[in-house]
Amino acid sequence: MPSAHPRFAVADTAYRALRTERRDQAVMISGESGAGKTEATKRLLQFYAETCPAPERGGAVRDRLLQSNPVLEAFGNAKTLRNDNSSRFGKYMDVQFDFKGAPVGGHILSYLLEKSRVVHQNHGERNFHVFYQLLEGGEEETLRRLGLERNPQSYLYLVKGQCAKVSSINDKNDWKVVRKALTVIDFTEDEVEDLLSIVASVLHLGNIHFAADEESNAQVTTENQLKYLTRLLGVEGSTLREALTHRKIIAKGEELLSPLNLEQAAYARDALAKAVYSRTFTWLVTKINRSLASKDAESPSWRSTTVLGLLDIYGFEVFQNNSFEQFCINYCNEKLQQLFIELTLKSEQEEYEAEGIAWEPVQYFNNKIICDLVEEKFKGIISILDEECLRPGEATDLTFLEKLEDTVKHHPHFLTHKLADQRTRKSLGRGEFRLLHYAGEVTYNVTGFLDKNNDLLFRNLKETMCSSENPIMSQCFDRSELSDKKRPETVATQFKMSLLQLVEILKSKEPAYVRCIKPNDAKQPGRFDEVLIRHQVKYLGLMENLRVRRAGFAYRRKYEAFLQRYKSLCPETWPIWAGRPQDGVAVLVRYLGYKPEEYKMGRTKIFIRFPKTLFATEDALEVRRQSLATKIQATWRGFHWRQKFLRVKRSAICIQSWWRGTLGRRKAAKRKRAAQTIRRLIRGFILRHAPRCPENAFFLDHVRTSFLLNLRRQLPRNILDTSWPTPPPALREASELLRELCRKNMVWKYCRSISPEWKQQLQQKAVASEIFKGKKDNYPQSVPRLFISTRLGADEISPKVLQALGSEPIQYAVPVVKYDRKGYKPRSRQLLLTPNAVVIVEDAKVKQRIEYANLTGISVSSLSDSLFVLHVQREDNKQKGDVVLQSDHVIETLTKTALSADRVNSININQGSITFAGGPGRDGIIDFTTGSELLITKAKNGHLAVVAPRLNSR
Repeated sequence: MPSAHPRFAVADTAYRALRTERRDQAVMISGESGAGKTEATKRLLQFYAETCPAPERGGAVRDRLLQSNPVLEAFGNAKTLRNDNSSRFGKYMDVQFDFKGAPVGGHILSYLLEKSRVVHQNHGERNFHVFYQLLEGGEEETLRRLGLERNPQSYLYLVKGQCAKVSSINDKNDWKVVRKALTVIDFTEDEVEDLLSIVASVLHLGNIHFAADEESNAQVTTENQLKYLTRLLGVEGSTLREALTHRKIIAKGEELLSPLNLEQAAYARDALAKAVYSRTFTWLVTKINRSLASKDAESPSWRSTTVLGLLDIYGFEVFQNNSFEQFCINYCNEKLQQLFIELTLKSEQEEYEAEGIAWEPVQYFNNKIICDLVEEKFKGIISILDEECLRPGEATDLTFLEKLEDTVKHHPHFLTHKLADQRTRKSLGRGEFRLLHYAGEVTYNVTGFLDKNNDLLFRNLKETMCSSENPIMSQCFDRSELSDKKRPETVATQFKMSLLQLVEILKSKEPAYVRCIKPNDAKQPGRFDEVLIRHQVKYLGLMENLRVRRAGFAYRRKYEAFLQRYKSLCPETWPIWAGRPQDGVAVLVRYLGYKPEEYKMGRTKIFIRFPKTLFATEDALEVRRQSLATKIQATWRGFHWRQKFLRVKRSAICIQSWWRGTLGRRKAAKRKRAAQTIRRLIRGFILRHAPRCPENAFFLDHVRTSFLLNLRRQLPRNILDTSWPTPPPALREASELLRELCRKNMVWKYCRSISPEWKQQLQQKAVASEIFKGKKDNYPQSVPRLFISTRLGADEISPKVLQALGSEPIQYAVPVVKYDRKGYKPRSRQLLLTPNAVVIVEDAKVKQRIEYANLTGISVSSLSDSLFVLHVQREDNKQKGDVVLQSDHVIETLTKTALSADRVNSININQGSITFAGGPGRDGIIDFTTGSELLITKAKNGHLAVVAPRLNSR
């Protein structure tokens, strides 16, 4: 392989030609298998990714171009005897560049995947990388879902080559790279799962085993594998079983099922595995192409861009056992070598002669004779192979070889056991033929040629796969195949046609070559086998190419193109040359000072011998471009700003006239509306007291609207604010409703805002108001004073009393004065309220307990005194009679007592006197009179006399 500098020099030269001359380029990378073509392709892509300007819309396309490589290598590369990472398919990649030189898209063409490797590998070789990568690097959950084990030895398709582990390959790390790359190239998680299901299904297919029944018909014996296949491929288990053990035959319009023997069933299984894998690979390439295609609607089309092609195709292969795949691969290399000869040796020498340039021809080997041997119509190897595949009767690989011997036996590059001399026959088997390629002799074994060329898949297997529910499989197996009666083209013919198309693509572009030289066959670094290298240099025609290049001219271009590119360097040819292009070029090169030995003038082209001459011209062009660019910029800026000024001026005049007209129309319309509004208001004001009519409707609505709008700003601020604006007559009823709603809303807001403690206070105050308001003189003095929860603390009540009450909580406690029933002697007591009773306490002793059920009423005078009487049932033997008490907080005490005993309606406010039960069989009387000061004494008549001052509060 060439060193890094020449390789990147070729890439840089191709890119510069693409940028400067706007011509499509193609870099063709060729060499033997293992010479480094795949690595060279990756390095070139990395070179373009690093050196090209990044697209304006991000580097997504660049990343996809780079990340498509590991995915295609995983599914299309494998270890062979010659190469640990051998491409088992051909790849041509077009990279699309915009006019700035940034990559904006791409497209990949793939050629002839070696799908036979799926089911068979030679000793020392492996299957495709993806199988080993999945088993080594896949997550446990993924493998469990796919029904896979980590050990590659468990799968028949992975042990044929007995080389599952390779020291130079780290499958686990490679899997991480592939998994990340799938995400970059727009694979969804579902698509990745479907793709892995197909990869796993191929491994399970390899483990499907058959056994013969009594009639020697094949039967599936591995039920577990069949279940996994059914789930992974999304097909019916019974349908798949039948398709693997039977073949559908259409005879006279009728479908018949023919059972398969063990050998035929194994063939059907392997054919299905190869078809599933190869079609999935084709789908994968299509999916990558969709990812590489530019999705931006504003991006340039293919016609407005330039394209750089990279060809990385399988190298020339010679194994101990060479089959159909090696035949196709080596034929491909013959075609590329022929193209190389035509584009470098043959066409270049012919061009010198056609242009009338003095030239001494250089002799070289033209391998067209070998290409004709393979691809010639009717007499070529591919035509004979197709004819043998399509003819009726029992055609075999050996009959193909016999027909080959009869047809091309006189060809100097073809040899078989039958045609060879006595000494050569020892190295040729009876089932082999030998071709003398440009790179040396290769012996091919014809075994399997017909089967691989036909690539037949039984009809019922196709039908089964067409019914697959796996989204990828449903795209790979199109139902239209089932109705297509036309026999598909053979593999060799398809490959030949695709190669012809590839050659046409490459011919349409300007070629550049990277020739990879394999240093040794041992895959060792730093070791050069001189014999091997000399052999490659010789058969690649590099020496002849060097002689042609040295004797020839480094640069040639048509007069029109040369003059168009460099005419700015000469005043006589700039800006336009009116005469013949040839004369213009002659004037130009004389002005540039070309010496006679530096160039030649042909019939239609100019030929420049030395690169330094062209480089000097390019340098002069770069300098000239700077001055031209400056002049163009100055002219353009002047023109641009002049045009911009004129546009702005025209726009300003247009906007001014339009705006003046708009303002005038708006002003007139505004005045008209104002006059109409004033007229309607005056008319409505005159008729404001009349019934509603069209003349006063606007005025009335205006008044109502004004009131409602002003009402929003004049609403009462709180519940105590009773102000309310005066409504117009038509809105009185609505105003009252709104006032009521507003008041309710303020009440609701106030209620929502008060705390539970304040709510209890208000409830008690409301009860006190209900009982005493306007009925007792000293009530107004109690209004501003808050009711408190208790007038005695826990430390002021004797512990013995608390012990006597037990678990009964004290709801309220207040000091009182008790008057005896006989002598009305005052005694200090404590009044306690519990949930069930009123308790009167003297120091540490409970003197009296009145259950609420036995409390018949409470009496109090209407004056400002603080006496009250608790009436009890006379039938209660435990009670000594009614209780006469005095409290400094009589309003608070009576309110709480009434609420606790539920006796709100049993409080009697008496005028003049109160009668109470003084004991068994006798009553007492309290007389109330007004005076200057409070006085409580026993009167001469035996009554309790109470003198209370008049407060004038009622």
